[in-house]
Amino acid sequence: MRRRDFVMLLGGAATGWPLAARAQQLPVVGFLHSGARDQFSDAMAGFYQGLNEAGFFEGRNVAIEYRWAENELARLPGLAAELVRRQVSVIFAAGGAIPPREAKAATSTIPVVFAFGDDPMTHGLVASWSRPGGNVTGVTTFSGELASKRFELLCTLVPKAWRIGYIFDPRAVTAEDHANRVLAAARVLERNVIALEVSKDRSLEQAFATLSQRQAEALFVGPYPIFYGNRQKVVALAAHYKLPAIYSDRAYTEMGGLMSYGTSFESNYRNGAAYVAKILKGATPADLPVQQPTELELIINLRTAGLLSLNVPRMLLVAATRLIE
Repeated sequence: MRRRDFVMLLGGAATGWPLAARAQQLPVVGFLHSGARDQFSDAMAGFYQGLNEAGFFEGRNVAIEYRWAENELARLPGLAAELVRRQVSVIFAAGGAIPPREAKAATSTIPVVFAFGDDPMTHGLVASWSRPGGNVTGVTTFSGELASKRFELLCTLVPKAWRIGYIFDPRAVTAEDHANRVLAAARVLERNVIALEVSKDRSLEQAFATLSQRQAEALFVGPYPIFYGNRQKVVALAAHYKLPAIYSDRAYTEMGGLMSYGTSFESNYRNGAAYVAKILKGATPADLPVQQPTELELIINLRTAGLLSLNVPRMLLVAATRLIE
């Protein structure tokens, strides 16, 4: 090799060394989720927004290790263990209560930020809302607590519906509590509930066919990641069977669902990412209080109501945060 070529090669290698060193020095966020990435694009947009607003950009000053369970919940313990072995700086765990529970079981030292819809104290994730006390904190939508209100809203919109379908994911640790809340609301409002378990994507068609056979007149879609991940299919099936339905997230109504009430996955992930950013900047989970929803959205799709020949009561029109026409 000529001396000139050797010097140029050495210079090129030297130029590359600092880049490699910088890549190795980036803080790493572990991302643990029960679902599939392509099903949560809206929520992920909120996650990236939260990081970006705090000054963190993937590949520039932070790296992200993704672990998606693809709706196979039995994979979550192994995926959480992988992130711990990777020695990530913080773990963001979402897609129900199971991912943060598995993350906490896998490590007592790496900070964990959750984003899900239930009381974190019930699941032993934190010691208290204001002072989490350990390596775990995060944000919650309190979606289960809103079950009775959603049921009431559905009955207000479809007052003559007596048989109301309820689909839920029995694998969720919140499933029994949520179902009990729905059944309690049904007793108060004197409605009959047709409860059906759905734990696999391909089971959705059969669930709707069963609801049709059992003459369901309206539908309550439980606040579970499996339905959010398949929201386009859920909305399409509700339209096919002409079932007035209420959902937990605005993403459903924005793609044609009838009505939603609650906070959104997108805002929940954005707020969770903001906590991830705080931890990357030196905050500790024990000092970050669990965030509760500050704003609830009631969204009604008037076009869908028209297709279902529903007259939306004025009280709902006035109460709605947004009307989609």
